[in-house]
Amino acid sequence: MAHHMRTTVIVASAMVALTACAPAGYNGANSGAAEPVAVAAAEPTAAAEPEASATPEAPAADPAPPSDVKLTDELVGKSLPRMGKVVTDQDGWVLYRFDKDTANPPQSNCVGKCADVWPPALTDGNPQLQGVSDDKVGTVTRQDGTRQITIGGWPVYRYIGDKKPGQWKGQGVGGTWFVVDPNGKKNLTCLPTGTPKPVAPPAAGDSGSSGGGSDYSY
Repeated sequence: MAHHMRTTVIVASAMVALTACAPAGYNGANSGAAEPVAVAAAEPTAAAEPEASATPEAPAADPAPPSDVKLTDELVGKSLPRMGKVVTDQDGWVLYRFDKDTANPPQSNCVGKCADVWPPALTDGNPQLQGVSDDKVGTVTRQDGTRQITIGGWPVYRYIGDKKPGQWKGQGVGGTWFVVDPNGKKNLTCLPTGTPKPVAPPAAGDSGSSGGGSDYSY
């Protein structure tokens, strides 16, 4: 009954494309987070039974995330017009870091609905590197047992508000999310005016559900 799936990445419905430094819009859609699995992705033979009994909030019998979970196979350091140095995944999606995380020691504090909006860059090994120094790249084990890529110690994420590769609508969201550069530092070149709110978590078929649409802490 060991699950070797990883955190689900759900693409929300398309939103209006914005240009330059403008952040993504915000809508009230809401959904519950996928239940975490208790077994580490890199160790499918881990003991699922003791884990389940020891952590009743995340039993191994919970529904597993879908099998089309996306891994980040490559990190690419590059320069984008107006933004400058960024790091993208193999498909060109810009990666971000979160001020509420820690780099020493590395720890991700973006879980639950936060991770629905900011899917962590997950790995099951060593991603290929291009324009990123291997001494800057590491991993951190998330609460659900998956392994997240770190740059300069900072866990990195994609943003579902970005609708095409190369966008950086997550820049400055909540005053805590920033484009990460190849050294793990915040790229503050192109900041939005004001403090944009994150897009809502992807709806699980009931976009009219109530519950905390206005109290985003991520």
